[in-house]
Amino acid sequence: MILKLSWATAILIFGLSAQATQIFSNTGTTSGWDSINHEHKGTVVQVTNVVDQGSTALKMTQTYDSSYSGRYHSEVVKNNVYKRGDTGFYGFAFRLQENWQFSPAQSYNIAQFIADFSDTGCDDYMPSSMVWLVGNQLYSRVKQGTICAQKTQTFSNLATVSAGVWHKIVIQASWKTDGTGYYKMWLDGNKVLEQDDINTTIEDDRAFQFRVGLYANGWHDDGGMKGTQGTRQIWYDEIAAGTTFADADPDQW
Repeated sequence: MILKLSWATAILIFGLSAQATQIFSNTGTTSGWDSINHEHKGTVVQVTNVVDQGSTALKMTQTYDSSYSGRYHSEVVKNNVYKRGDTGFYGFAFRLQENWQFSPAQSYNIAQFIADFSDTGCDDYMPSSMVWLVGNQLYSRVKQGTICAQKTQTFSNLATVSAGVWHKIVIQASWKTDGTGYYKMWLDGNKVLEQDDINTTIEDDRAFQFRVGLYANGWHDDGGMKGTQGTRQIWYDEIAAGTTFADADPDQW
């Protein structure tokens, strides 16, 4: 029965409010965000015809253009979601278009934590953790080291996703640089990743944003589109973030 509830609602119903406090939630609307980022031909729109919970969802679209050399973000942005030393949970539901082309495999980012490091001279906007798809496989990562000497720890082939159905992702992270952090992920209530006693973020105390949306990063990073599907669409709903005071597993919610 828990799976019929949003995971964020279940936190409160099942008495874990002492362990987790929700600081942000969005039921698939364009309101309530600090900003909306859509590049080139990309769009972010609120819809009512494809939803998970409630009556609205966010539809993110990106269109490939062979004459364009920029990036392909279609995202909503929440500022100040974590700093080094915080512990938090972050979740969202997403749905790929029914005819999503998984092969040939290319990278499509679906969520990320990011901060502006342009003052350092070593990077500009730099994502720490990201969640993305390669083919039908779910990937994630953490970023370690300093902004001028970054190291990436990638977690590959975590789970298989399907087109045309709603999936729910929950991340729980302890953002540390002293070797005591952890990074966990659940897909549809099943734990697919648990990494303990690791560095989980960059050695810097600035605040990171939480962004969800379609970022067709493979189109830019690979120098072109693989396959024949030049228009990609993903829907989002039940987006939330909060602080965690104890190690509360979402698969118990």
